[in-house]
Amino acid sequence: MIAILVVVVALLVQVTVVNRFPLPPGGGPDLVLLVVIGLALARGPVTGAVIGFCAGILIDVMPPTAHVLGQYAFVYALVGYVAGRRPGGTLVTVMLCVLAAPLLAAAVGWLIGDPRVTAASVTSVVPVTVLYSLLLAPLVIRLIIAGRSERYA
Repeated sequence: MIAILVVVVALLVQVTVVNRFPLPPGGGPDLVLLVVIGLALARGPVTGAVIGFCAGILIDVMPPTAHVLGQYAFVYALVGYVAGRRPGGTLVTVMLCVLAAPLLAAAVGWLIGDPRVTAASVTSVVPVTVLYSLLLAPLVIRLIIAGRSERYA
């Protein structure tokens, strides 16, 4: 229950603050992705996949939607599962997931014929999103994992 609340708060902060903040050069961090990764690291692969799926569905239905329903649910569920398995340790897992998520979302968009997915959009937006997400990752993931350990202390 608390995990869904954390995801909803992250989504609301993403939509109302982060997406409206003019960050150079035209991208921004993905708070919901970072929350999914942090919760998956703390709770394991199955719970991470379920949380990722729920977070993705919320993103899919949050206005303004310009993509197919289920596109982000698939991507975030996969990222949640991989993050929960911790391939290569926490740092490598976070870097892998932050890099893979926007690339996978672009690949799924390209496969379903999304006209917004072009080589130019991928090469200009994805690196910026990955960079900002990686810069914010230590703070967000540390807060989630610390909150998890304090609750059970």
